Amino acid sequence: MRTHSKNPVFVSLVPFIFLLYSFAQFCYAATDTLRQGKTIRIGDTLISENNVFELGFFSPESSSFTYLGIWYTFDPKAVVWVANRDTPISHRNGVLRIEVDGKLVLRDGNNSSVWSSSVTGSSNNAAAKLLDTGNFVLSRDDSIGHLNRALWQSFNEPTDTFFPGMRVPVCSKRGENCAYRSWKSPSDPSPGNYSVGVDPNGGPQIVIWDNYERRWRSGQWNQQFFTGIPSRRNNASPYRGFDISQPDESGTMYLTYRASTANLIRIQISWEGREKLSRWNNSTKQWDYLQSEPDPDNECELYNFCGSYSTCDQFDSRKCVCFKGFRPKSQDQWDARNWSGGCVDHGRKISNLIIVIVSLVVAGCLVATLWRYKTKLKGLSAVSSKLCCKDDDVAVFDVSKSKSKEFTTDLLRPTDILIDGNQVNGPEVQNFNFSCIATATKNFCEENRLGQGGFGAVYKGELPGGEQIAVKRLSGQSGQGLIEFKTEIMLIAKLQHRNLVRLLGCSIKGEEKLLIYEYMPNKSLDNLLFDEAKKAGLDWRTRFSIIEGIARGLLYLHRDSRHRIIHRDLKASNILLDAEMNPKISDFGMARLFGGNQNEANTVRVVGTYGYMSPEYAMEGLFSVKSDVYSFGVLLLEIVGGQSNNSFRSFDHTSLLTYAWQLWSEDKVIDMVDPCIRDSCSPNEVLKCIQIGMLCVQDSPSQRPKMDAVVVFLESEAATFPMPMKPTYTSLRTAVEEEYALDGQEIESSNDVTVTTIVGR
Repeated sequence: MRTHSKNPVFVSLVPFIFLLYSFAQFCYAATDTLRQGKTIRIGDTLISENNVFELGFFSPESSSFTYLGIWYTFDPKAVVWVANRDTPISHRNGVLRIEVDGKLVLRDGNNSSVWSSSVTGSSNNAAAKLLDTGNFVLSRDDSIGHLNRALWQSFNEPTDTFFPGMRVPVCSKRGENCAYRSWKSPSDPSPGNYSVGVDPNGGPQIVIWDNYERRWRSGQWNQQFFTGIPSRRNNASPYRGFDISQPDESGTMYLTYRASTANLIRIQISWEGREKLSRWNNSTKQWDYLQSEPDPDNECELYNFCGSYSTCDQFDSRKCVCFKGFRPKSQDQWDARNWSGGCVDHGRKISNLIIVIVSLVVAGCLVATLWRYKTKLKGLSAVSSKLCCKDDDVAVFDVSKSKSKEFTTDLLRPTDILIDGNQVNGPEVQNFNFSCIATATKNFCEENRLGQGGFGAVYKGELPGGEQIAVKRLSGQSGQGLIEFKTEIMLIAKLQHRNLVRLLGCSIKGEEKLLIYEYMPNKSLDNLLFDEAKKAGLDWRTRFSIIEGIARGLLYLHRDSRHRIIHRDLKASNILLDAEMNPKISDFGMARLFGGNQNEANTVRVVGTYGYMSPEYAMEGLFSVKSDVYSFGVLLLEIVGGQSNNSFRSFDHTSLLTYAWQLWSEDKVIDMVDPCIRDSCSPNEVLKCIQIGMLCVQDSPSQRPKMDAVVVFLESEAATFPMPMKPTYTSLRTAVEEEYALDGQEIESSNDVTVTTIVGR
């Protein structure tokens, strides 16, 4: 039998083949590119082409957390970039991949994303490459390594290290400095207290911040180097490799660095707040620290270490010395070696005191002089106003004793104003001299007329002291005017509320009867609401505020004042607006006062304004608080719709109320909202207001809410209230009424209803 011995050549090649296979495996594993479909897990790394940088997972000393980072292949401890510094991975489970949308995503063991690259455009064939510059670049697979086509690069999201090849934006227009932030500690790469960057304000300079306080600055850039670098650094200093480009089209400049030698250079903001410049020593296999800013052995390099007007010398035992002619601001702190307070002018402290004393004396004299002058002027103004406006010869009228509608005039004490035997004047209501009021209104000239009411005109006036007033001049031939005059003084003198107009006083001279009110610069509500050119200025928030104010004013009249008062003539022309558009109810000439237990009254003489009167008042002469509620409902719907109930009826032969009910029943109620506010109003608030308005104009008084419920409805977002029923009275009118409504004249109906024109004050 023939036997074969082992081939000695084959045996000798086995170790070589094994080594060749191992080297091939190593070359295959040591790739610099991550492509879609591939992953990097714990233990896997990318290595740049010339074996300079390595990317993978690492854990700092004394730390149980894992991070994705980049480090030098020859010094794994020199980490230059960290991806998930804010979100570490526990339990050493992590994977990096390029997902289908082209983003680099780092996930933990629970498959939760802990970091991803900020890609502006997606790509389904992306790849990421680690370059020899230390830049990790994500780009499309056909343009790997081309920075001008990069989808994302780590150089744009640096951590604590700056090295050659980086471009730091310096945005002088926006003041951005794109700072590098230190680690929190040697074992914690999360953002620490210190940062370094370029401050473009004034002139570009490198600055180290301790949180938001300056710790060190290099000095300004002079187109060659940073001027504040200490003189011991010569032209061969590594700090001479910086350059700042010219502004591009967006006004952005870029800080770059080019090393003067072939050695690897690294600039890092350390966790203790120092900018360390290092160079790799290939002979000793370690980093040589070339510079540290600020120098740990030189406190004088700390920003503003000695404060203002002082100099710092590390070789002087005193360390900080004030400039000549200056002294420490606080000697105690200076002796305690706390120099941060700085120095002040030696003579400025015995001089500052003198300046302060003299300034106080002069200021005191000026204040005293101005005070005396102002007091004198005020006294003169008050005397002038009193002499001109306060009538010492008080006109007294007593309706109960007068057989005619004229006033009786006698001379009584200046404090007496009598109405039906009752004294009603006091500090709230003054008796004004008629001649003074005539002068204040320029003798009631037409240019001062604010409006025309049913019982007379209203004029703007100005008292000698500068106070602006509104004067209602009642018609001397109107018996109704006399009653209104008496009622208004008796009632409004007792009322004090921010949503009621304030009566300042009255003036009586023969047939002349004047009521003096506070002046409302924005006039009456109808002047704005029913004017096509002005109504756009009433936005929804203003209208809703006006509705709330009117409701609170009525609630005060009905419930919260000393006497229950029924207004009986609530309408848009009787709502005045102050400078802040706050509504104030005015014109109490038709108001009635109720007793404590009285809820309803009857009159044979019905007066009011057609379109605002409740059915029971117009047809039966019955009035109560619910009569005012009806008028409020009409007014509310007018404010929402931006149309007058009367003018609406005259054009369409119907009323705003029937129109509102038609839209309500068809679920189209939003169509009645004023087009000026339809796109900007709150739909929920508008619908709530319309529903409240519809409830207020119910035919039966018992179905209308009281004003306290209305206020609750308006101010509450969760309140529920009943659904309204179809009103029937709104369609009732006669041919005679329509004729006079169109003419805008006063009439007296068969049941003694008076219709007045709607005009602004």
